[in-house]
Amino acid sequence: MSQSTKIRFAIQGPIARVTLDRPQKLNALDPEMLTALEDAVTQAEQSRQVRAIVVAAAGEKAFCVGADILAWTALSPLDMWSEWVRRGHRIFERLERAKQPVICAIQGFAYGGGLELALACDIRIVTDSARFAMPEVKLGTVPGWGGTDRLPRLIGSARAKQMIFTGEPIAADAAERWGLANEVVPVASLSRRVTELAEKIAGNAPVAVQTAKQMITSSSSTTLESLAAAVNAFSDDAKEGLAAFREKRSPKFEGR
Repeated sequence: MSQSTKIRFAIQGPIARVTLDRPQKLNALDPEMLTALEDAVTQAEQSRQVRAIVVAAAGEKAFCVGADILAWTALSPLDMWSEWVRRGHRIFERLERAKQPVICAIQGFAYGGGLELALACDIRIVTDSARFAMPEVKLGTVPGWGGTDRLPRLIGSARAKQMIFTGEPIAADAAERWGLANEVVPVASLSRRVTELAEKIAGNAPVAVQTAKQMITSSSSTTLESLAAAVNAFSDDAKEGLAAFREKRSPKFEGR
């Protein structure tokens, strides 16, 4: 994993923990953090030990206020597209499609790219002080890391439009009613509840959990293709096909 003082990563038994650790900047994401986040997801996915991933943040004021404005405003238009927007899309999609379920623990502000990061997770547990916003229009731009896609899918088009068009924040109770938050808990209970949920998931059959996640997250055609490929690869016909290839003969398939 790349060295970064702004992202902490640890595997604790069956749970991988990714922690944004830049509280003095309200955990705003910069290029170094994006790289470390991608490395953390890769390491968690490659571990046969990990059955659940927790994404959290240091500090009480914010989960993440989005992209570091000083980082992206310094880029040229071409670099903004190729090195910032496209990288963010790739990394958040990696997180969304990680084979293990991903639980996001949110306290304080989850704004802009920080909310988009949370949207890429499977489950969001939030504190009663959490606030959510897509404020990009106030800066003359639009959500750039999947917000215009994932937010409507999660809370519906009308409510997503309200958040994106106004840029105004919503409170934790509204987020729960709208389906943006799975649960609202007191600040003191956040870590305990997220760990409890991760442990419950980790205690279930990992292949079944991961298959269920793929079926929910992926498009129907992609899911069917991948599951069909996996099942067929271990059929008697597949064994016969490989044996015939190695022995340079015609296969004799029996439909099993």
